[in-house]
Amino acid sequence: MQTGSKLKILYVSAEVSPFAKTGGLADVAGSLPQTLAAMGNDVRVVMPRYKTIKSGMSYVADFPVVMGDRRETCIVRETETNYKADGKTMKMPVYFIDSYHYYDREGIYCYMDDADRFVFFCKAVLEMLPRINFQPDVIHCNDWHTGPICLLLKEKYKRYPFYSNMSAVFTIHNLEYQGHFSKDTLRVLNMGEDVFTPEKAEFYGGFNFMKAGLVYTDIINAVSETYAEEVKTERYGEKMEGLLNKRAKDLYGIVNGISYEEFNPAEDPKIYKNYSLENYEDKKQNKYALQKEVGLPKSDKPLIGIVHRLTAQKGLDLILDVMDEIMESDVQFVLLGLGDPYYENKFKEYAEKYPDKMKVIIEFNVTLAQRIYSGSDVFLMPSRFEPCGLGQLISLRYGTIPIVRSTGGLADTVLDFNADEKQGNGFTFTDYTSEAFLNALKRAIKVYNQKPEAWDMLIQRALESDFSWKTSAEKYLKLYKLAVEKQEAKEKLA
Repeated sequence: MQTGSKLKILYVSAEVSPFAKTGGLADVAGSLPQTLAAMGNDVRVVMPRYKTIKSGMSYVADFPVVMGDRRETCIVRETETNYKADGKTMKMPVYFIDSYHYYDREGIYCYMDDADRFVFFCKAVLEMLPRINFQPDVIHCNDWHTGPICLLLKEKYKRYPFYSNMSAVFTIHNLEYQGHFSKDTLRVLNMGEDVFTPEKAEFYGGFNFMKAGLVYTDIINAVSETYAEEVKTERYGEKMEGLLNKRAKDLYGIVNGISYEEFNPAEDPKIYKNYSLENYEDKKQNKYALQKEVGLPKSDKPLIGIVHRLTAQKGLDLILDVMDEIMESDVQFVLLGLGDPYYENKFKEYAEKYPDKMKVIIEFNVTLAQRIYSGSDVFLMPSRFEPCGLGQLISLRYGTIPIVRSTGGLADTVLDFNADEKQGNGFTFTDYTSEAFLNALKRAIKVYNQKPEAWDMLIQRALESDFSWKTSAEKYLKLYKLAVEKQEAKEKLA
């Protein structure tokens, strides 16, 4: 690759919006590659073809994939997604790795043979490349599901000329989920004991997909600068901090962006009334309509919104611990989400206790999510840890003020208003305690109730902010070029 030339990039992810999604990984995989393509790079995306992905694909190729002592058939299918560049609508290829044996099932994860399913995916991705005649400069692997690609590329495929110049970038979206399986994974990988060592993919007696990616990739990045520092500590490192400190010179942090086409209050067809910086007062019409839809009385009191997976990571215990105090503050509360039955039931209990002030909707509903983002006054995200977080970015895009704990990407994107009234765009706290959280919420409610001009300024500041992918995509291009240069240096030494 010559300096300044455009790159060929293969973007690999277990989920990609709008085809399959369980969380933020899909949103990133659905929007970052399009931004990179709009910048003139040759970008292709590849993911498994799950059962729910049923139409709009064309056949590309099929071939056997060796899985231990047997062969499984892979069928490659293709579709396209549209993106805009220089005012024109362009198309980006998306490939699907299809296998009746592994993917013709409900859902995406949590099967007993997930190790086999994602080893098959990783092997098929590499075997697909010569069959689609695509030699990427960089293979961008995302989260644990793709870790073995880095291992296979370096331990096996590098000896073949077609693959010899390819480099790898591995992104940690959430270090808590690592893909830790038994040693038997070596069998379906068709790799020997030499990769099952503490210096390579062995991890506390098992085979660890995430570790395989971290050890073998050329460049590592986490999805915010703060998270890239946090993962090197015992508190957030999930027992990988030693390895990440060892590779610290190759570890970077880039905060995620969001799609400003998908999340756009001025044009969003899902919300009740469109608005922008020029007519931000119309945001209130979304509040009134949301109150009506979920069954809350029409009111100008602060409306608190939550749209999350209901897991311990999201700091939900902090909210539940002080729910009675929150309700005493003369506010309204609406929650949308699915997850841990404990949290589902606890929030439903409080909704029954405060039927005129609190509504809880336990479901996955994209349209209602957008309406909560646009109709709420504040958005709660008091996470125990948060690699990047997209909720606070979406809420800011809709002029809804986030209340967050300063950790990971939340610390990089939300600045406390009380600490800096000229630049603050939300309300933050540091200590992981319900008292610290409640104090931040009360500070926000006080500004809302007592300083309406300041609150209007916060809304305008949020609508003016730019968390689109452009800046972050440029940083990714620099990482890709670093990975390519690192690979080229190795080739010269070989």
